[in-house]
Amino acid sequence: MRRMFEARSLAVLLALLAAAVPKVEAQAPDPDPARFDDDMAAFARSDAKNSVPDAATVFVGSSSIVRWNTAERFPHMRLLNRGFGGSHVSDVNHFIEETVLRYSPDVVVFYAGDNDTSAGKSSEQIFEDLRDFAEGVMHSNSTTQVVFISVKPSLSRWTVWPQMVATNTLLRAYADKHANVHYADVATPMLGADGEPIPELFVRDGLHMTEAGYDIWTRVVGYLLARLR
Repeated sequence: MRRMFEARSLAVLLALLAAAVPKVEAQAPDPDPARFDDDMAAFARSDAKNSVPDAATVFVGSSSIVRWNTAERFPHMRLLNRGFGGSHVSDVNHFIEETVLRYSPDVVVFYAGDNDTSAGKSSEQIFEDLRDFAEGVMHSNSTTQVVFISVKPSLSRWTVWPQMVATNTLLRAYADKHANVHYADVATPMLGADGEPIPELFVRDGLHMTEAGYDIWTRVVGYLLARLR
């Protein structure tokens, strides 16, 4: 009887200890950045053929950056577009030297996190990668300004919008605490009066944007860039 009581007591104690230990949420794995080796080689070839502007503004990130005709939208700005479609924040961090640091930019405009959320990464994991990006840029040059574009709402990924909102909240709070980091809220003007994405801002896939969507991005980001210059 005594042994049975001791065994039960031990089981209860182990259960209490297990409950007291916080559970660590497993992080979703990063995809292999090597899938973008061809993109990096194309950037290198372009740099070899064309002069790179000094003190440029570098736009970097996923397909929303790739599809943004930044040269046309910002005609009087010295800029480079180094977006590569399908990328996660972790991919940009992996190639931060090839896409950002080698140009010693005055300003970096960054958009990613959309694909990360869709792949099941938590808002905390995405934010940590975004923070690592900002710190990597500022470690290289403490005067460089980093502009983070908020993760955008979209028709095709509306089910994960709450997670995107959580990422944006963390990112805005981080920007508020760092003089060289800025938060460009494109999400709010992309939502209609019903609180859902405005359909006219998206092409048929419900994810990528029409020119009307980029009108919003150009206005919001352009206003912020004008203040930094």
